[in-house]
Amino acid sequence: METKKETHRVMNKMKEKIRVLGITSYRFLPAITGGQKGIALFYKYFSRLVECYCASVKDIPVEAKEGGYTLLPIFSNSKFRYINPIYFFSLRKIIREKGISHVILEHPYYGWLGLLLKKFTGIKLIVHSHNIEGLRFRSLGKWWWKIMFFYEKKTHQASDISFFITEEEKQFAIRHFQLEERKCTTITFGTEAEKPVSRENKIIAKKTVCSRYGMPESTPLLFFNAAFNYAPNLKALDNILSNVNPLLLESGQPYQIIICGINLPNRYERLIQNKYTNITYAGFVPDIRLYFNAADIFLNPITEGGGIKTKVVEALAANCSVVSFRQGAYGIPAEAADHKLFVAEDNNYSQFSTGILKLMREKETDTPDSFFSYFNWEKITEKAKNMIETSLSD
Repeated sequence: METKKETHRVMNKMKEKIRVLGITSYRFLPAITGGQKGIALFYKYFSRLVECYCASVKDIPVEAKEGGYTLLPIFSNSKFRYINPIYFFSLRKIIREKGISHVILEHPYYGWLGLLLKKFTGIKLIVHSHNIEGLRFRSLGKWWWKIMFFYEKKTHQASDISFFITEEEKQFAIRHFQLEERKCTTITFGTEAEKPVSRENKIIAKKTVCSRYGMPESTPLLFFNAAFNYAPNLKALDNILSNVNPLLLESGQPYQIIICGINLPNRYERLIQNKYTNITYAGFVPDIRLYFNAADIFLNPITEGGGIKTKVVEALAANCSVVSFRQGAYGIPAEAADHKLFVAEDNNYSQFSTGILKLMREKETDTPDSFFSYFNWEKITEKAKNMIETSLSD
């Protein structure tokens, strides 16, 4: 009995010692893109478990924050903020005044700053990797990707804990960054939902969207949503327009593709004017959840970039089926998505369109419970907390 009491006392003392300072070097509020949502929702739920502070840029709207963490507007928007040594002194003061035990770097960009803080304050350093950045920049054709890869490797090697967005990237980093597996874990992008959107709510949403665009309610709705100022998303859009849609038209099956998103270049005038057969361009919509709920199938013809494709998680949570190229399905365990995810080999458009037609014919089924067991934010942040508690005993 005394042993159990002592263990409980030690664990409570450990929890009291956990005070986390997140460092996010860019504006993530209001959370619109998947990356922004990933940070905002992580701290929203993580702050329910531990005391949290988050240092970000000065023009971040504090009123957009959700959750119990404290937002600290510190960094400028200058591109030189990534090499400004003055921030070391500002953050060291915060760490001492707040009794911070752990610093989380969102992305490895501030690796040098994290290492200085670790050396001169004694905090434990966590790197929250949202991509293997070196590989992402290689896929985007950046000549300096090897420099980023080396810097990223050294940052992870010097950290106490590494969070990775997918299991695939965690295993890659363990091998190529020579990391200890016990110091690495997968902290994925998540969903606030605990169960799939009901069939009744999907019917209501579909009726609303079909009415908005003058479509029969029986039309299978295929959906694609992205921020088009990111090259891999534009390439995915081109894949839909030039490869996927022509193959679907050949099938003779009824369907409509709805495309939503911001920052579409002017050269897509034909799309903006809705001159593609069976494609509707909706542009930016404030009620994006309505479209996820209305859609029958989410299209994910992504072949570049890194990390997890957050829209796939959002689509599955909304009870959409998903057709994806293999690159775009990284981070989604087969056992979690089950029959709701059809994966085609990269750039195999025939297989991709066959998957769409297959799902259109099949009886509708719900996203399985296993998906929510893996991707719910409460469970994700509990996993992060447990990893940090373990680090306190090292």
